[in-house]
Amino acid sequence: MSRFSKSILALAALAVSSGAFAFDNYKGLGRQATQAEVAAWDIDVRPDFKGLPKGSGDVQKGNDLFEEKCASCHGSFGESNEVFTPLIGGTTQDDIKKGRVGGFVTGDIPQRTTFTKVATISTVYDYIYRAMPWTAPKSLKPDEVYAILAYFLNLAEIVPGDFVLSDKNIAEVQQKMPNRNGMTTNHGMWPGPSAAKGGIGNGGKPDVKNVACMKDCKKEVRIGSVLPDYARTAHGNLEDQNRSFGPVRGVRTIEGEAAAAKAPAQSPELALANANACMACHGLSNKVVGPGYNEIQARYKDQADAPDRLFAKVKAGGQGVWGSVPMPPNGHVKDEDIKTLVKWILSGAK
Repeated sequence: MSRFSKSILALAALAVSSGAFAFDNYKGLGRQATQAEVAAWDIDVRPDFKGLPKGSGDVQKGNDLFEEKCASCHGSFGESNEVFTPLIGGTTQDDIKKGRVGGFVTGDIPQRTTFTKVATISTVYDYIYRAMPWTAPKSLKPDEVYAILAYFLNLAEIVPGDFVLSDKNIAEVQQKMPNRNGMTTNHGMWPGPSAAKGGIGNGGKPDVKNVACMKDCKKEVRIGSVLPDYARTAHGNLEDQNRSFGPVRGVRTIEGEAAAAKAPAQSPELALANANACMACHGLSNKVVGPGYNEIQARYKDQADAPDRLFAKVKAGGQGVWGSVPMPPNGHVKDEDIKTLVKWILSGAK
């Protein structure tokens, strides 16, 4: 758990003990989060492995899981550079010994990958656990995350092929991370005790020098990035264009009646496609990442087995039919919804 999370929970505990919740005093403002709701979000894993779930997973199981749930976006060996930056590669046995990726020191690193950059193995565990697979975040069990991570470590030649990663030995693996010494805490953003006092920070001492200028100051100060008025509606309502899960939301650029007038009426099928993030990769009549639905309809026209073939493709994902960019599996979408979408596409999606 991060220092920030611990502070928030401490304040929450204080509020509980004093009965000082705002919703106790202001009708309709909210309610106290249940323990289950807090636990669902409080899943971060610290570099010292506080918060790490118990469990284990071996390299072979991780290989199988990766092929099933991850390879469509990351490539069979984590080397794909088509959708996301490669996960594995760019490290050597010498890096594993020294804990610093030599390519960064010499400046001749061929490709930045996850394992060239990351300093702590807990960071990789934490990210997989909370955010992957991309189409179904938080769907992996702890043992599955351990297995996939063990597979990564084997691909990076950090552990052998018969290795079983667990909460008991992950700290030992940390001592073999190729870039474990690549992160510094000797800067003003790390307020902990300095090394001279037994800590790993620099006491919060600023690492820059600056003299405040109080001349010719602006009369009006605007904080943050602000779109000019003439450009705010150029691309519609940005809030509606983010994927449907996760904490990030786009700014609302169109309000009220203007938003309703700007947004075209949607059919139930188009609304279903938007709800399942299909339109992030496909256009109705144009290619985005994948083919436009008009192209799919034209290719499969008059083919009796087209509904079954497309259903299987959407469900399991795949690569090669429309180019090298893979389509991720969509096992999280209900079968009846996939059938509805396939029928809609083949009938001329609008």
